[in-house]
This record gives sequence, structure tokens and C-alpha cells, in this order.
Amino acid sequence: MNQENIRNFSIIAHIDHGKSTLADRLLELTGTIDKKNMMPQFLDSMDLEREKGITIKLKAIRMEVDSAKIKIENLKPEYQNSKFILNLVDTPGHVDFSYEVSRSMAAVEGAVLLVDATQGIQAQTLANLNLAKKQGLKIIPVINKIDSEQAKVEETEQEMANLLWPEDSFDMARGRILRVSAKTGQNVEQILKAVIEQVPPPGQNSTTPDVVQNFRALIFDSDYDSFKGVIAYVRVIDGEINAGDKIELMATKTMAEVKELGYLNPTYSAKTKIMAGDIGYIATGIKEPGKVRAGDTITRFQNLGSRVRVEPLPGYLEPKPMVFASLYPENPEDFSTLKVALAKLKLSDPALVFEPEMKEALGRGFNCGFLGTLHIEIISERLEREFNLTLVISTPSVVYKIINNKGQEVSIYSASDWPDQSTIKSTQEPWVSLEVVCPVNYIGKIMDILKDLKGIYVETNYLTLERAIIIFETPLRGIIANLYDKIKTVSQGYASMSYNILGFRPGKLIKMEILVAGKKEEAFSRIVSEDEAYRDGKVLVEKLKEVLVPEMFQVALQAVSGGKIIARETISARRKDVTGYLYGGDVTRKNKLLDKQKKGKKLMKDKGRVNIPSKAFLEVFRA
Repeated sequence: MNQENIRNFSIIAHIDHGKSTLADRLLELTGTIDKKNMMPQFLDSMDLEREKGITIKLKAIRMEVDSAKIKIENLKPEYQNSKFILNLVDTPGHVDFSYEVSRSMAAVEGAVLLVDATQGIQAQTLANLNLAKKQGLKIIPVINKIDSEQAKVEETEQEMANLLWPEDSFDMARGRILRVSAKTGQNVEQILKAVIEQVPPPGQNSTTPDVVQNFRALIFDSDYDSFKGVIAYVRVIDGEINAGDKIELMATKTMAEVKELGYLNPTYSAKTKIMAGDIGYIATGIKEPGKVRAGDTITRFQNLGSRVRVEPLPGYLEPKPMVFASLYPENPEDFSTLKVALAKLKLSDPALVFEPEMKEALGRGFNCGFLGTLHIEIISERLEREFNLTLVISTPSVVYKIINNKGQEVSIYSASDWPDQSTIKSTQEPWVSLEVVCPVNYIGKIMDILKDLKGIYVETNYLTLERAIIIFETPLRGIIANLYDKIKTVSQGYASMSYNILGFRPGKLIKMEILVAGKKEEAFSRIVSEDEAYRDGKVLVEKLKEVLVPEMFQVALQAVSGGKIIARETISARRKDVTGYLYGGDVTRKNKLLDKQKKGKKLMKDKGRVNIPSKAFLEVFRA
């Protein structure tokens, strides 16, 4: 197909604004999916996505539109009676998966900015819009859920107009905003019209005269197949490639042969070639996942004697995980399985970073870097479901920096790496710029929560008379401690947040350890503020008391910092009626049995060991 008739676009929105439902209507309207096979949230293929009601992975799908068959009112004359290819790259909406959004935007020329009429502009709406503007994408503003009884269409239009065209009058701006209902399909065809008319077609990317136009494709995602090897999802920038051609991955200098290629429609639809402007897949046959990276450039392999200079495409900024947790297999023999599983997950999730580590108490495992606590939860659940692994998960921690007495700077990725307090001269922790979007009547409650973070209030800006953006600077460790849930709770679900890393600042930090029945459990250790050690320790031992099963002996749960016990809870011993079978006789028979039981419990308390189930680690992590 002619490049002039190709449109590549994504849908960006805050979580739960109807993005997946809108994608369903577009697939139905274009006839991409047979009605028999259609199901709600079609592109959310993972069970986890359906259970949690969120999009976790970006998805790409190719839609064919014949403007002569699909009724699109007021389509410009030059586009009538023409066929178009629309490549949709669906994106997540949660702040923890913003890296997925940035990768999808690098593969397209336009973005549908979707806003829920019942909620208005949210924090992730702003964050995604800024990403789209930096990428130079054509923005198509759309208001969704106009059929809802709670819809505030006029107010939402005002917010979008103020955000996108602050210099224009409201009457002029509102005419550019589409109103749709993804649930009923009302006006959805107008989105197709806007995409065809407003999103620019893809063009040849390289402008340097002395560079020969060779095949170049940008890898934006990948998957693994036992037979085809690593399957790279690509946006073709220049030239064309055929099945059977030899290719080279420029960053890793890996050679391969194209086993299969084609379009995502929605499954793999094999073709003989793909060309500039297309979004599709290339089965590389490569069996080592680490050799295929998101952001790498695929080009045609050239022999040494006939090489011409080919520019690698600008890839993606490397994600900088700031939240770390250690993952250990409950069964030490599963270490190799965990290693392979993490490598395969990294193919489709480049933001996941991991390296092996060894701890005496836990054995062999991996210290993993994530973009947020939801990211940790999703990865751990995928490992358990998709690879049948039972895991021990350490308490999440952000990356810290310490200056030791020798003046050396050391990065600390987990509490187990924290050195003796006497060797530390100063400590630093990452700070973030936090944006909270909320209705003005909840500002007071939101501010009370933010004050507990020990951060710095910056300013409050008003989107409209009824909605405001609170900007706050705070330590990152406060963000990962369920701040999102707290803000949602006090605002009855109307507030939202996003954040950006600012850098490292000084802080008073200490290590807190947890003893279970006198034995240190390294997975529960964490770095806390010196001023908040007692509160954090008390919360942690109280949660442990809830999730651990009582033993036949009394179990002490203690939070320790600097050699001092700062909080304690006790799990009472499970009782067993050892005298139940007695039916009479002298009372000394009963006392004898009770004394024997008492000695046994004392012996178990001295020598007994508490086995902590993997579920308990996950429950404490979620708390």
C-alpha cells in the first residue's frame, strides 16, 4: 500500500478512562475482528489485565478501512472512496507503565487523547500529553462516556481547551474536541475520520544525503516463541525486507535470518515482505533473549566488502528503575527456571532490570529494578502464573546513596546491602516532583496526606474553578508506600497522581530489621527515616501478626534498629486440649499432662523454626 494511505496512531489516557473499550469499537467498526471472536477489552489478552481492569502491555494491531464501505460523514473529498491502513498501538494508563507509553509513541505519528467525561483530566492524562508533545505527535482530543448520567461534558471540554489551546477562545477550541461514547459506539466513526484527515502519513526518516537508504526498522517490543525464537515487533522506517533475508541488529551486532515476517492482525499474519511505514513483526530465530532489545535498529546484513554507512535510529531513553526488590525461588532448585523466566519477561518489558545475588538466609536469587510497586506486583504474579514459580519477595526499597567515612559514594539497592551505621558519614535518597490532580473540595484532605510525606509544597494550579493540580516535592520512598491508594481513598476515587524523578537529596536514614522468633528475616528488612522508624516498625509487625499462622509455641515479632527493639507483637501459641480424653480420676493426672505440654512448648520455643509461606511475603509487600 502507498505510504500516503497509512496512518500510525496510539490511544493515550489515564487508567479506566475507556481506552480498551474504544479500541474494541474501532476493531468492530473496521471489521478487523470477526463478531464471533469479539470479546470485551479484546486487546487486553493477559488474564491479569482482565482481572485488574487495567492495560499492562502495549498492543499493536492493523486495521483496514475502506471509506467507500464504512460510513464516515463529512470526509474530505480527497479521502473518499480510498482504502487506508490504520496501525493502532494501544497503551497502558497506569503511572508505573509510562515507559510502555513512551515506546508506543516512538512508533506512531498521532495520538488520540482520551478523557473520561465523568472524571475530567487526570494526572496521567497530563503526563501522557507531555510525552506526546515531546515526540511531536498530532493530538486528537476526545471526550468519552458522554452517555453517562454523571458526565460533565462542558466542564471537561473547558479543561481540555485550557490545556491544549490556552490562547484560543473556548468557542473556537471546543469545535476541535470530539465527543464519543465508546460503550455505545456513538460518534466513534468520527475518530476514524480525524485519524485519516489529521494524522500525517509516515515518511522516509533519514535526511542525510550521504547515507544510502537501506532497510531500517525500530524494535518497540518483542516476544519469545520456542520455534521462531525472539519475535521483534517493529516499525519500519526505511526500505523493505523480505522473508529469508539476512538482517543485523545494530546495537548488539547480532546477525540473523528472517524466519517469518508480517502484520499483527491481531495474531501473526505472515507476508512475503514489509516496507516503510508498516508496523509488523520479524521472527529472528534468535534463541538468546538478551540479544534483541527494545530501541535497537534492525537493518539488512551487509558483507564486509560491500558495506555502506547506515545510521542507527534514535532508540529510547534507558528506563531508570528506582524501586528495587529481591526475588528468590522458594525451592532453591528453581533458580535456573527463575533466571530464564525473567529473561523472557524482559523481552516484552524492557523496564525490568535484574541481576543475580546471593544471601545467606535466602540462597540464590535476583535483585530486580522496577518502575513502581504495581510493576513489582504484576511481574511477581506473572512469574507465579506463567512459569509456576513460588517466590519469596523482599520488601520494596528505592535506591539510596551513602557517603562512607572514607568519602566514597556507594549505591544501596536493598536493605541487605546497608553497611554498619558507624561506617556511614551521610546518606542521600531520591526525591520526586509529585503532581496530584483533584477536585478543589478535596484539597484539604489531600494536603494532610502530603504533609505526612515530609516533603515540600511547591504550588497549586487550577485547571478550572472546580479542579486543581497540587505540585509537591517529596522523597520517593513515601510514594511507594501505597500513596496512590491513600489519595484515591480520601478523594473517593476522584484524585490521581503522577511523578518525575528530581535527583538525590540528603536524608536521615537507618536500617530496620525484623526478627521472627528471634531469627532475623532479611526479606523484611527495610531502610526507613530515623524519625519514622517506630511507626514503620509497629505497622510491619502488626501486619506480620495478621498474616502468619499461629504455631504450637509463642512467636515474638520484633522490629530492631541500631541494636534496639523499637516495636513488638506476639503471636499466641496454638492451643491443644491434651486432657480432653480424660473422663475422671485424680486431678494430678490432668496436671501431669499440662506440665508435660508446658515443657514441650518451652522446648519448641527454644528450638522451633517458623516457616514463612510465600503468600505472607506478598501480603506484607502489598501492605
